[in-house]
Amino acid sequence: MSEKRKLVVVVTRGLDDERSSVALSVANSGINSGLEVTMFLVSAGVDLARRGATAVAQLNPLDPPLGEMLDNFMASGGNILACPPCAKVRGYGQNDLVEGVRVTSSTAMHELIGQGAATLSF
Repeated sequence: MSEKRKLVVVVTRGLDDERSSVALSVANSGINSGLEVTMFLVSAGVDLARRGATAVAQLNPLDPPLGEMLDNFMASGGNILACPPCAKVRGYGQNDLVEGVRVTSSTAMHELIGQGAATLSF
């Protein structure tokens, strides 16, 4: 059996911009299409992983709330990585982030790219 194709979605925007909603929509669609999807959160994108931050946020009225999209992504097997300096500058420690989010350097993302992952950036 062949290995699943991979997609890395780099998310630079958080609760401040509709692009984070688009990134989650694309990531969920990737999983639904059979891809192994990892989101790498950098800059304001790290805010998406803060516990409770996305509970009621809905940046695009035609999309589900961000919390629902994030929950669906993780429940479907999506992986979320968060940039350590980006989390630290916002005062976030591991316990401030949604369960399952891994704070790790970009090396983890580069390993996926080295394995042939396609990349998208929002």
